[in-house]
Amino acid sequence: MVILHPKHAAAALAGLLLAAPAVAQQAVPGPEPRFGTFTLTYENDTFAGTDRYYTSGFQLAWRSAPYEPPSWIANGPGIVLPAGGTLRWGLAFGQSIFTPEDTALRNPDPNDRPYAGWLYGAISLSSTTPSSYGSIELQLGMVGRSALGEQVQNGVHDLLNIDRAYGWDYQLKDEPGINLVLTRQWRFNSEPIVDDVSVGFVPSLTASLGNVQTYASAGLMVRVGNELRSDFGPPRMRPSISGSSFYVPERPWGWYVFGGFDVRGVAYDIFLDGNAWQDSRHVDKEYFIGEVSAGVAVFTPLGRLTFSYAARTREFQTQRETAQFGSVSLSVQF
Repeated sequence: MVILHPKHAAAALAGLLLAAPAVAQQAVPGPEPRFGTFTLTYENDTFAGTDRYYTSGFQLAWRSAPYEPPSWIANGPGIVLPAGGTLRWGLAFGQSIFTPEDTALRNPDPNDRPYAGWLYGAISLSSTTPSSYGSIELQLGMVGRSALGEQVQNGVHDLLNIDRAYGWDYQLKDEPGINLVLTRQWRFNSEPIVDDVSVGFVPSLTASLGNVQTYASAGLMVRVGNELRSDFGPPRMRPSISGSSFYVPERPWGWYVFGGFDVRGVAYDIFLDGNAWQDSRHVDKEYFIGEVSAGVAVFTPLGRLTFSYAARTREFQTQRETAQFGSVSLSVQF
């Protein structure tokens, strides 16, 4: 089986965009769910044939139907949340797991990424207009043994008869975590170029502040398909740039393919820098990280299904290989 490398996919899509004028396009409102949208996102490096670094993550998210907020929110500044947009609030629960390259060592290489888990809940508020999207998300959780990274990873490995990861005794210590994540995205779509197929750009800015991850990132996604006005890209796990967990379909069946990149400046990452108040394993991180991704989104009467493949540059100085992983998400409206 031949797999197109994400860099090549992104380059091909970018080349196609050169022939398509990008103009802001007004979205046609579709049916809104009564109870909101549920999205399950799962990421794993097994999709890329590896078992190292960022090894797996999942998130179950809910986004409300549009609602009328208090006046102090509705009339607030539009720096992060676009003024006059459709407001939604949301909840999420998730976990991320990190391991070194060699998981067979009972005493891991101190120059390799430390074992770590991050278990968290989140509450968010978002605003959407036809051409822009903004969200404010507060994450609260635990890093360390209480994050249950060892139990989840080795439990799944036992179930699938895969070798265990043996170095979890050296994982990061328990530490409460908090992150405030701010995101702003814009949506620019061309007029249809073939039938109802359009080309679009989705530039993004993201900032995270907290004792788990503090960073700022900028990225660009390019899309080709007939459902570009339904969302702002596929949902992903942080720190990857994530699109909207909700979607507003225009037709029963639709699709788009996408490719993109982002550049991230990292001030602090507990999964690399180690615990702030206790001695723990740590490595010298890279301060600038790049990531490319490509995939497809499919819209059906039952929900939205997305697949993506991502490659991330070195995150710490002694890292020998790039991190590669796949992501799949399913969104269902009620």
